Amino acid sequence: MTTRVLVVDDQFLIRAGIVGLLRTAADIEVVAEAGDGEEAIAEAKRTRPDVILMDIRMPGMDGITAIERILAEAAGSAEPPPRVLVLTTFDLDEYVYHALRAGASGFLLKDTGPERLLAAVAAVAGGDTLFAPSVTRRLVEAFVEREPEAPSLPADHAQLAGLTARETEVLRLTARGMSNLEIADRLFISEATVKTHLNRTMAKLDLASRAQAVVMAYETGLVSPGAA
Repeated sequence: MTTRVLVVDDQFLIRAGIVGLLRTAADIEVVAEAGDGEEAIAEAKRTRPDVILMDIRMPGMDGITAIERILAEAAGSAEPPPRVLVLTTFDLDEYVYHALRAGASGFLLKDTGPERLLAAVAAVAGGDTLFAPSVTRRLVEAFVEREPEAPSLPADHAQLAGLTARETEVLRLTARGMSNLEIADRLFISEATVKTHLNRTMAKLDLASRAQAVVMAYETGLVSPGAA
């Protein structure tokens, strides 16, 4: 099955290099390129890609705003939303945190090697997160406490009120950096059941990715930074 990819970066040489590499893969089709957020939104609407490689820091509309707009528009469509991989220079870049909060599925460093890039596109297209849950946790904890617009809220906040007790527990363990297999072992359930609970949780909370679920768990106070 061919994965349709949209590449967004304001630097032409970087964008051209990524596009050239992706086109060497038999199962990847680059459907469009964009040099800023506005163009990315238009091309995403026109081409309906499976995966978007999105730069964050761009003139005009930045990548974070573009991610929010693209996923918001996709939410009203019968087709699955695109999976967004953020392109960044630093793995603890504050912009990466905001991108995950907006619904990105993961991030790639701009010095990522060719094999890693192709593997990342394939993994995300298949519904996986790009990095281990512990990396998501480290990134979120680095910034969530200093976010003025994200105050700590009680765990019984209305945002989480619709979750069952088991869904809440799975979300809590996910935010603590545990994999699906580790959660299954902890709760004495199957890994498939963990995935079902997490998918239902994301649907109820209108979340686009596992990383976004981790962010919400911290911001609602369900999990506190530094919790074991």
